[in-house]
Amino acid sequence: SRTLPGPDLFFATMSAGQAYGRKRQQLIVVSCYTRFDNLAHGPRGKQAKKSLYTFWMDTSDGQMVLLSVCEEPCMNPAFSRFHPRKNVLYTCTESVAEHGAIDSWEVDAKTGRLKKIGSCNAGGTSTCYITLDKACKNMLVVNYWNATIGVFGLNEETGAVASLRSLFDPNEGRKMKATSDKHVNHSNNDESAQKERQSDPHSHAVILDPFFGQIAYVPDLGMDLIRQFRYDGQEGKLAAAGTVSSGPPGRKALGPRYIEFHPTLPFCYVVNELASDVSVFQFDREAAEAIIAGDASQAKDAKPTLKIVQSVSTIPDAYPGELNTCGRICVHSSGDFVLVSNRGHDSITVFRVHNEPEYRGLLSVASTQHTRGATPRHFQFDSSGQWLITANQDSDSIGVFRFNLATGKLEWTGHEYEVPSPNFVCNVLPHQPDNAPKRSNL
Repeated sequence: SRTLPGPDLFFATMSAGQAYGRKRQQLIVVSCYTRFDNLAHGPRGKQAKKSLYTFWMDTSDGQMVLLSVCEEPCMNPAFSRFHPRKNVLYTCTESVAEHGAIDSWEVDAKTGRLKKIGSCNAGGTSTCYITLDKACKNMLVVNYWNATIGVFGLNEETGAVASLRSLFDPNEGRKMKATSDKHVNHSNNDESAQKERQSDPHSHAVILDPFFGQIAYVPDLGMDLIRQFRYDGQEGKLAAAGTVSSGPPGRKALGPRYIEFHPTLPFCYVVNELASDVSVFQFDREAAEAIIAGDASQAKDAKPTLKIVQSVSTIPDAYPGELNTCGRICVHSSGDFVLVSNRGHDSITVFRVHNEPEYRGLLSVASTQHTRGATPRHFQFDSSGQWLITANQDSDSIGVFRFNLATGKLEWTGHEYEVPSPNFVCNVLPHQPDNAPKRSNL
């Protein structure tokens, strides 16, 4: 019998012009935990020997083929970001015992192979989030364990992370109460675990507002608030500009993890990891403009730029909250849905975003789907927004669902792949080189 070539051989035998003359190939990069003893939480799957797996996806049916497994050492890469204009992937490493590393990888668009082109000290421990500013001049990075937030310059030619430009410390030099060698398992969510997790600041993400690109938001899981900053891209600095509670007045043990803005509406969505809920905020443009126009030295007393308008649970009412923590939140590119992963309930809850004038930006549950695996730490859409890939950390698997763009329902495809302790899924759509032949319009 004749064996058909896989996509790696298929693309390898095509010329660059032929490959780019067809559809740009969809790559999916999955990162894995390679070491458990230095994490704040406790994975229950297999400890990976290799850290980064690159798949090719057939976007006609959602099937994937493994193209490449990274041979270069990289301990616990836990977050990835693909450069919007260069074939460069960034990863950051997670450890409570030592400073994280921000690694820069060149992506071979044809084979999926990753080649490390740079590495930079993250300036803090348990590095967990990466954001590039609009000009792609700087990278903003968050370190979960000691809560520091760094701004790093990028090499203009290669895109590699160059050096630390500034560092903000919410602890203001104070020693943390929890220590790297003695702490509660951050996978637990009972009252005692919550108390210890919230005894110190724990920055968990950093994003820039989509309107001006000059207000940075950092959810602090330990303090139940969203920190605001005035971001100066020219100087590479952050100036504290007030805080916003991550939930309704009087609520405690919220644990804000991630924040995402709507692509067109002046609303953003915060997932509270400990409380298993989503807070919906309306963006105050005037308050943001006042921070941007004001004196950076006076920004710390700035008014909140976010106003809470709704809080909605991510799990069924009768399901015990202590058995669940939330993972990722994502606003679909269509703007019609917000999705959240539940670790414990092992599901993805899909919320519909309302557009009626009196309910604009608010959420209602559209569907809830089991992820066919344990502990969906992360999930990601492909570039079309039609296929959703889940990273089931504790069952050592990733799975593919078809997303119904009309109803918001997730339909299981049956496509499941063994990957040890997957923690992050990155959508990589390689860019066409400037010298690649262009497609004819004929």
